[in-house]
Amino acid sequence: MKLEYLPYDLMLNHTWAISRSVATGGGSKLASVVLVRLQDKSTTGLGEAPVSRRYAQSAALIQDFLRLVDPNKLSFHDIPGSMAYLEKLAPNHSSAKCALNVALVDGAARQAGQPVYDLLGLGFTENKHVTSLSIGIDTPDMVRRKVAEAASYPILKLKIGAPGDQENLAALRQLDPQKTVRVDANEGWTTKEEALRQLEWLARDPHLEFVEQPMPASTPLPDLAWLKSRSPLPLFADESCHSARDISDCAQCYHGVNVKLLKTGGITGAHETLQAARQAGLKTMLGCMIETSILITAAAHLAELTDHLDLDGNLLISNDPFAGATASLGAVSFAAAPAKIGLRVKSRNADPFGASVSS
Repeated sequence: MKLEYLPYDLMLNHTWAISRSVATGGGSKLASVVLVRLQDKSTTGLGEAPVSRRYAQSAALIQDFLRLVDPNKLSFHDIPGSMAYLEKLAPNHSSAKCALNVALVDGAARQAGQPVYDLLGLGFTENKHVTSLSIGIDTPDMVRRKVAEAASYPILKLKIGAPGDQENLAALRQLDPQKTVRVDANEGWTTKEEALRQLEWLARDPHLEFVEQPMPASTPLPDLAWLKSRSPLPLFADESCHSARDISDCAQCYHGVNVKLLKTGGITGAHETLQAARQAGLKTMLGCMIETSILITAAAHLAELTDHLDLDGNLLISNDPFAGATASLGAVSFAAAPAKIGLRVKSRNADPFGASVSS
């Protein structure tokens, strides 16, 4: 087995800001990932490791972990064994493990001659799964501009948790009074009383669907349960839900969970987490970071296990080097995917691994 990896900067269409970045000085026009490729004879598997300040996953840390990996201990024929080796290698490192897991699953599905969703026994229903499109924290004028650009998407997700929230929601509603909107506070409210006040304000909007992560994940469970019992809107865990191990606590404190491949360590962990959430009676959503079509498409293979999708990271960038699942008018689709098996992803033009580091 050959392992290659490549740091890659993604160019955002607009400056991206959420509550945490506003609190630390503003947003960014760049997002970084580390692309991964595994090759075993004639079979290739692609993966991706997003950089995340919130989860302490830097490009340097991701590459440090990948340098430790002996690719000869990875196998498309034994994904559980491969992941057990990676867990023994070092704890945590969920982003790097995500990239390797996605590449392993891609290679396994290619060897089986199937798309990943069929390898997992899930299938995929066209014209069923609709993603939201995210509007980052900005000025009201920029929010209006972003909403205008997103006119063809039936569901928007508005980032809040900073001064100007009311003005930004009002700006969104000036352009589209009735569109379905989801709100993501990204841990922006520090007390349960403040969170409840904000939720009561948001609930005055009859087309607001639910709210993600109103308080920090470190909030004591009794406070989160207190808020759930009083909230006029459904609450979804994001930063509070990393893996299947968190589902029991989330069931006490939230109505649903936002599952991301970065947090779960890849497709295998996300599959397990979604199943556990459904068994616990929670609503399920697949989310993302700012990512290329590798990881967005990887998540889309799990869509049949979800109630909602927020797979828009590749829609927010201008230099996606890969093509995979599409989301025209918001509907996630594999109909135009450039490959028939595996992740169903291919590079758009030149091979981005042309100048890669390998081991």
